[in-house]
Amino acid sequence: MTDTPRNPFEAMMQQARDMARAFNPALETFSPKEFETLWPTMPRDVMEMWFGKTVNKDGLDARTRLLLTLAGLTCQGAQADTAVRQTVRHAIEAGATRQEIVETIGQMSLFAGIPAMTRALELAQDAMGSDEDDQK
Repeated sequence: MTDTPRNPFEAMMQQARDMARAFNPALETFSPKEFETLWPTMPRDVMEMWFGKTVNKDGLDARTRLLLTLAGLTCQGAQADTAVRQTVRHAIEAGATRQEIVETIGQMSLFAGIPAMTRALELAQDAMGSDEDDQK
């Protein structure tokens, strides 16, 4: 018998772990959740520089780009928990309101379906918390 997993998904995961170990042994146990804790959101100025009008002065601002990113993540089934939570926090930091975030996710139910919308809303609620003083 070999140590090669029979399940293709498990084989892919094993390959990723082996590759991470080859690059840096510390990466073998890396968790995206830990990265999320390390840098929960970027400062507004950094987001505007990276995602906003730095390259195209007449283009989309960071807030709009992040709402579009949230829409795309929702359409993908809201499977990337960390990415959805970080995008929600970044969008708020860039000036989006909680209502705009909810409406962005809700609009995607037409394209991604109710389960994807529900999952994205759960993740967004988790990212936004329930602090009444902070709601917009």
